[in-house]
Amino acid sequence: MVPQSLSLTTHLPSSISFSKPINRANVNPPKANPLLKSSFEPLKCSVSVISEPTHLSELKNKPSPSEVSRTIMELANVGTLSTLTQQSWPLGIGVRFAVDPEGTPILCLHASNSQFSYDRRSSLHVQLEQSGSRTPQCTIQGSLEKPEERMVLRKYQSLWKKRFEEEVDEDSMYVVAVERVFQMEDFEQDGHWVTSLDYRNSSPDPLRNFAEKFVNEINSNNSEDVHRFCNVFVDLDFQVLQAKMIWVDRLGFDVQISSPQKGIYEVRIPFPREVTDEKGAKSSFNGMSQLAWEVERNYVPLHFEKVKQLKHIKFRGRMRGATGTSILELVKTLVHV
Repeated sequence: MVPQSLSLTTHLPSSISFSKPINRANVNPPKANPLLKSSFEPLKCSVSVISEPTHLSELKNKPSPSEVSRTIMELANVGTLSTLTQQSWPLGIGVRFAVDPEGTPILCLHASNSQFSYDRRSSLHVQLEQSGSRTPQCTIQGSLEKPEERMVLRKYQSLWKKRFEEEVDEDSMYVVAVERVFQMEDFEQDGHWVTSLDYRNSSPDPLRNFAEKFVNEINSNNSEDVHRFCNVFVDLDFQVLQAKMIWVDRLGFDVQISSPQKGIYEVRIPFPREVTDEKGAKSSFNGMSQLAWEVERNYVPLHFEKVKQLKHIKFRGRMRGATGTSILELVKTLVHV
């Protein structure tokens, strides 16, 4: 059996020589690819480690909280705006929003929302569900302000029309002037504060616009490769029942692992090097798949450091596998068998 990743490309690149012949009658000869040369970087993991400030994020294998916040704001378009009413009660309402190039939220509030005029202090809470397995979120704290400059209003109108394909009255336009951001990887997890400067200076992930499609394709067509990654690239002491990719970004991807003995875990598997587009992500995935396939069959020795850090996930009744079957149901079935 050959790796499933062959379905993504016609010729799977490889530069590894073998000490014994391999029968690959139905596989096209691989081409050389620098991805699999001896420069293949050791796999490291920081799944449970807080990312450093923005200027050190390139040293890590996962995006910083500020970059994740910018990505959430780019991909989502609805959130909950909260502030104090004239009776000093906190009130949250659902709103749509656009963002400017620095990530400033642009809102459209009508006269019926006049209760927000009492106190400009506000927060905008935004969530982004990923593969039905986790929901990263960010809460922007700042001041609710009404732009006055005509050029600025026209720019905001243009951004609004680009996102929602509709015109908006400039009199109803507001912005949340960002003061700080609170970012969480998922429900019931610790969060990280991000300064307004780090938030503005960060860029959304370059893979964001096709990440969901990429993950769905991998889980539908290459689930065997993802399962193999866990056995080859991750240092595990338990049997893996199911492995599912959750999300992908420029530095790597997150995988959810379920075990009948240990429960559900999340692990971060980094790319050998940073990628900037869909082609690069697929190329890196294919190269890692080929390497994992060869290591599994003892065609090449283990010459990299395995991922050692796992994050235990508390089951909340909403995690499902690539087929839509509840992972808890699969675990119970296997245990009973």
